[in-house]
Amino acid sequence: MSDLNYNRDRMLRDSFSRAAWCPAKIGDKLTTHNFGTGTRGFAAPEDLKTAVCLLPGTELAFSKEVTFAAAGMFTSGVLTMGQTVAIFRQINKEQPRTHHDALDFPDGRIVLLTMLGDGQEAMVLQVPAQPTTAAEEEVQKRVVYVG
Repeated sequence: MSDLNYNRDRMLRDSFSRAAWCPAKIGDKLTTHNFGTGTRGFAAPEDLKTAVCLLPGTELAFSKEVTFAAAGMFTSGVLTMGQTVAIFRQINKEQPRTHHDALDFPDGRIVLLTMLGDGQEAMVLQVPAQPTTAAEEEVQKRVVYVG
C-alpha cells in the first residue's frame, strides 16, 4: 500500500474513532441518520449503527428534494432545498469543537449535515480520486472529531 493510500485510510479511521464506520463507494445507498452523538451522518439503510464515511468531494444524489431543520429568529420547522444533488465538504476546519460536515448544493447554499432530517435517501455518484500528491491529500483531509 502506498504512503498516500495508507494515510487516506488512517485519516478515515481517525475521523470515526468513536463509532463503527466504513468508507463510501460509488453506488452505495445511504440514509441520513442521527447516531445519538449530537450529530447526524450517513449510514447504509440496512445497518444504521455503522457510519458511512464520505471524503470531501464525494458527490451525492438524493431520492427527493433535500429537507433540513430551520431554526432562527423568523423561521422554524422544516425547509425544502429544492435540490437533489450535493457535494460533501468540510467547512470551518480551523474551528475546533464545531460541526464540519456539510453539503454544498448547486445553487451555492451550504448546509451542515447535522441540520438534515433523518431518513433522507441518497446514492453515492462519485468519490474523489485517490490523491497522488501531498497537496491533493491535504484537500481531501477530514477534520478529526473533537468533542
